[in-house]
Amino acid sequence: MDDASALYLGLISGTSADGIDVALVSFDQGMPQLRAALTHPWPHALRERVLAMAQDLVAFDLDDFGQLDVAIGRHFAEAARRLLETSGTPATAVRALGSHGQTLRHRPGGESPFTLQLGDPSVIAESCGIDVVADFRRADVAAGGQGAPLLPAVHAMLLGQAEHTRVVLNLGGIANITVLDADGRVLGFDTGPANGLLDAWCMEQRGEPFDRDGAFAAAGQVDLALLEGLLDEPYFALPPPKSTGREHFHLAWLLRQPRVTQLAPVDVQATLLELTAHTVADAIEAHAAAATEVLVCGGGVHNSRLMQRLAEWLAPRRVASTAEYGIDPDYLEAAAFAWLARQRLLGLPGNLPAVTGARGPRVLGAVYLAPRA
Repeated sequence: MDDASALYLGLISGTSADGIDVALVSFDQGMPQLRAALTHPWPHALRERVLAMAQDLVAFDLDDFGQLDVAIGRHFAEAARRLLETSGTPATAVRALGSHGQTLRHRPGGESPFTLQLGDPSVIAESCGIDVVADFRRADVAAGGQGAPLLPAVHAMLLGQAEHTRVVLNLGGIANITVLDADGRVLGFDTGPANGLLDAWCMEQRGEPFDRDGAFAAAGQVDLALLEGLLDEPYFALPPPKSTGREHFHLAWLLRQPRVTQLAPVDVQATLLELTAHTVADAIEAHAAAATEVLVCGGGVHNSRLMQRLAEWLAPRRVASTAEYGIDPDYLEAAAFAWLARQRLLGLPGNLPAVTGARGPRVLGAVYLAPRA
């Protein structure tokens, strides 16, 4: 298949596990172009298993682990097949599928650093009839890196601008920033919690999977004592490179603050939203003080209350959705994994050592071949 005309698929389920994002991508002189996309819902019971395991809420054995790996792989494959069907794209037109998988653990520090994403790539390749590239993060971790974030290379390609410093802010379950310096340098790291904690508290208190438009948080008052206690978290003071996940910032982490049980749930939600805005703003002030605008992608871009507080914290910088530059904020991450799959097949690096801290550029991912007729 001529790579210049080939299509690629990218799939990811983020820290919040709120759906499987799928993007169909073409490339024009190496630049990714989104052709079609959708979000495929998780079955409720499977999502609950994923979240419980990711937060250490349940013990699980090797049988649980293996079954979950296959179940996630099946649903990733279902998501990919659905996009192919709705877009009228035959599987034979797709050169490869880049699957991030579902992160279960991310522990890039310590004596034996590791990162673990589930979603059996062999199951996906067999089901879709498309070669799969997966396991993108571990090569970077093996090289001494954080294994995350991996999107800054794509952010730089699509949104870098000479003579102006920009920040790209991804508001997923975890918030991360990419600093696109005017001189071409790129920095990126996870700033701390975003939708993951907000969604978890909303589900716990209201039985709703997310806080639509931030209305729950907007109805409350920020509790400064709780906010101060949360900001004492050592992660926030660590210098980059750094990355984190739901295994760190979860409800048990929140409930270590005795103040939580003394407050109305609506005030806790308001304080969690303020925590995200505060830590993002602190990170940008510390590492991108010259930035004139902050371009936002990820699910948090739809939280109008969060976007309002970010604009207030970050003023006079302009805060806007990446949609203003023709980049769909909901599917940028999935499209990036299509790009990473292409990089792997071309034998080109996918990481930025200045971002992850790896010892050097690395070709990321392993290839799982589809059955040949």
